[in-house]
Amino acid sequence: MIRKVNLSNILRWGRPLAVTVLLILLIIGCSFLVTGRINRHEEANAFQRLYEEAGTLAGEIESRAYDDRRQLETIAALLSEYEDLTSPQVERRLTTYSSIGMMSYLELLLPDNTVLSPKTGRTDATGFLSFEKEAAAGAHITDRETGLSEDEGYILRHFVPVIRNGETVAMLYGVIELGSLPKELVSNPYGGEAAVYIVDGNTGDFLVDTWHAEPGNIWELGERPMAKGYDHDALKQGMIEGRTGYVVFVSRTTGSYLYFYYEPLSINSWRIALSVPEELVFADANVIRNILGVFLFLEAVCFILYFLWMLRYIRHEMDEKQHQLDSINYIYDVEKLLFNAHEQHGNIEQALENIARITSAQAVSFLMSGPEGNDSSYIFERKEPDSHPARLTPKDRASSARIAEITSRLPAYFRLKGGTHSVCGLSDLHAVFSSLRTDSVKNMIALPVLDADDSVSGVLAAFNLPDAQTGAALLKSVSFSFSMFCHNMRSYHAIRERGERDMLSGLYNRNRYEQDLKDYPSLCQRSLACIYVDANGLHELNNSEGHDAGDRMLKSVSKQLLEQFGSLHSYRIGGDEFLAFAPDLERDEAVRRTDTMRDALKQQGYHISAGIQWTDKAASLDTVSLRRLIKEAEQQMYLAKKAYYEEEGNDRRGGARR
Repeated sequence: MIRKVNLSNILRWGRPLAVTVLLILLIIGCSFLVTGRINRHEEANAFQRLYEEAGTLAGEIESRAYDDRRQLETIAALLSEYEDLTSPQVERRLTTYSSIGMMSYLELLLPDNTVLSPKTGRTDATGFLSFEKEAAAGAHITDRETGLSEDEGYILRHFVPVIRNGETVAMLYGVIELGSLPKELVSNPYGGEAAVYIVDGNTGDFLVDTWHAEPGNIWELGERPMAKGYDHDALKQGMIEGRTGYVVFVSRTTGSYLYFYYEPLSINSWRIALSVPEELVFADANVIRNILGVFLFLEAVCFILYFLWMLRYIRHEMDEKQHQLDSINYIYDVEKLLFNAHEQHGNIEQALENIARITSAQAVSFLMSGPEGNDSSYIFERKEPDSHPARLTPKDRASSARIAEITSRLPAYFRLKGGTHSVCGLSDLHAVFSSLRTDSVKNMIALPVLDADDSVSGVLAAFNLPDAQTGAALLKSVSFSFSMFCHNMRSYHAIRERGERDMLSGLYNRNRYEQDLKDYPSLCQRSLACIYVDANGLHELNNSEGHDAGDRMLKSVSKQLLEQFGSLHSYRIGGDEFLAFAPDLERDEAVRRTDTMRDALKQQGYHISAGIQWTDKAASLDTVSLRRLIKEAEQQMYLAKKAYYEEEGNDRRGGARR
């Protein structure tokens, strides 16, 4: 049977078919043009990419070396607080730090050339390391060296001094294993296909060499046949002098051209270099050409599947990257908030809020141990967006009460367990405190915050988490920041106390006096008395009987001032000058108390001159009028002092004691 050909159908589909063929031919032609352009472009930009890849890698190495030094300095500061650096606590402390940045582990070099190492234990490094030499160099990174044990291979040592009272008492260093260093780097030049080198420009030694099986020396490898326009001597001179440059030479291993780029690092005399085979330089062009060819045949079948897969892949990767970024930002934000939380107390609640957000916990608490059981407790609890503290339900209040009760028991639990780094859950608490109520709390993760001496300085806990295991890891990641917060808080209070108290008399000092002056106009309702006191003959007493006698006199005056006017408004403002304010105290009472103080000191053989100035217009006082009141009291004191020395037998040569 003869099939009839429908010319109308041919004509109807002929134009779309012709357009399709033209489009295919156009795509093929464009593909050839694009491929040729890509080849030329890749050839022109080969060294530019090498420059960018090497710069990125160099920046990462320098940045990570800087970060390593910061962490080493922080750890060295903690170690400096140990009186005995050979103690087991120090060895345990070193063991806890592993895989920090580029460093595999930490070791401590002592002045007798003994090395404390979590890997080799206590080792005499005489002949290998010199404490005197490394201490003289300060913080530094060594060039290629060998480890203390025979199986370590080539390593670098990153030294920082451990300083106590201005003296270097040890050298802390991190061990960087050169064999594993390339794996630690995030940058992956040319997708991991490029060879990476780090060369010591002074010696030519390879610190890192991913091309050859064993790292050796670049100059011992001999000359390579160079492509036209490149010179081996120029390469060597550029590497030695720390210049930036590139060459193309023939590889003895593959027989093909290698594109070789080098530039200096800011660490010692190191140079970073990359080498890429010629086929890798044009790999992108080949891939694109092949993709274009495959795309012509499989476009209709693969496009939708590829698009849907790519969307799913991108979403997964974005979620994963976002989670990692959130975790890093969370640790950084908590560390930043806690850095000055001893001054900005609101930061501690913000830090707990950040922890609650990243762990998805209902509540997070932190309890900082204080002297004599005077603990400080901080609790952040999630509420519904429309909730308000004034409208909390009884269930909410019960939950808060349970959290506070559980938090208060945690320090005792960890002290009972020896203050280890173990994590505590609800079942652990019930085993110790059987009567503890935990209703409205489904689960809990708590861990101790340890001080430099491994004592429990606080406890960090999270409640009602969706994933307890992940929550524990996130809590551990910020425990060091909370340890530093506890240390900073104690130091801050100690420094503040020393800065405001006169150590001899126990009174507030001149600094506190100047700070408090602005507050006195608002402290008084009716009146204000200023009592200005001078210890007569202190200088003469010091000369005649010694400074111990003078100190006893000052302590006696301070004691009487405290008894009569209290500690809140009493100051030692000079060597032998004291001042006290008496808010809302009548003039006669101020005079009576001053006379009582003078008589009590006279019975001890001491004499004072006192000036009293009183005003009943305290409500209208300002800073200027307050200082005028103080000046008038001082003048009254000088008049009393003049009258005292004009009395017979009270000349300055006779001293203060009668």
